[in-house]
Amino acid sequence: MRQAPSSSRSAPTTGRSTRIGMIYMGIAMFLLPVADTFAKALTDALGPIEVTMWRLLAQALFFLPVILLLRNRLQGPMFSPVVALSGLLLMTTLTSLVTAFSQMPIATAIAIFFAEPLILTLLAGPLLGEVAGPRRYAAVAVGLIGALIVIRPGYSEFGFATVLPLIAATSYALNMIVLKRACTTRSALTMQCGATAYAALGMVILAGALQATGSIEMAPLDRPTWTWGAILACGGFAAASFVLIAEAFRHAEATILAPFQYLEIVGATAAGFFVFSEFPDALTWLGVAIILGSGAYIFHRERRREARVPRRRRAGR
Repeated sequence: MRQAPSSSRSAPTTGRSTRIGMIYMGIAMFLLPVADTFAKALTDALGPIEVTMWRLLAQALFFLPVILLLRNRLQGPMFSPVVALSGLLLMTTLTSLVTAFSQMPIATAIAIFFAEPLILTLLAGPLLGEVAGPRRYAAVAVGLIGALIVIRPGYSEFGFATVLPLIAATSYALNMIVLKRACTTRSALTMQCGATAYAALGMVILAGALQATGSIEMAPLDRPTWTWGAILACGGFAAASFVLIAEAFRHAEATILAPFQYLEIVGATAAGFFVFSEFPDALTWLGVAIILGSGAYIFHRERRREARVPRRRRAGR
């Protein structure tokens, strides 16, 4: 569900364009868990900080041809303080997730991360002035109960690691708010590319500082060949996912694409099972069902609210 917000201009609403957007979103939601799978595999040979750094560097590398091929889709400044803030939040999100992947099944980490729409609903009031109604706040409360069932404070075998996806979800929700404001003057693709560049640079500085202080020990560059292939695959699949997501929002409205985000947990569960022989337990599935149900209700209420807004107003005319 690591998505790019739609730009200030309304997305095309023709049937064919909407179907293209749905296809792009569906593919992206299956590619993201593939990137996460490579990241988790890399944590067996590298530390989480180092994995995050190399993932972002590879992702930035793959964005270079995207910038050349889709330069007409790049609108607004790519490098500015607000984009740097987005990059910082991206660093926090990925570092927390990758660290969680090293400690628990991918599906469990993603299940907790799916509390993000609930957190976003809570933050949208004070930060964006978008106050939700009592029903949506009730759905948030129920969803957070689902997250607690997955996390199981004091009982989970993964300990503090279960909090990391929640930190990632909070950071990501804040990033969505930053992106929503920034995309009034920039395209989503511009934000994706700029934030990735800032995040990659930031991780290089962070990893270098931690190495210099002895907090972490970076693996030597003459490591097994498979790690370099996994790094490139991780960055490549992530970059492809984010480009597809940006294109999906260009073709279809956010409320239509939102339910497709739930395909990510399907892909994460499949990847964890086939690659790492991991499968969530019954309580985790119960928590997942509650989180997804609450998120689906919030999206449903949002869609009904937008349906009541006149089309000419939604188009900003």
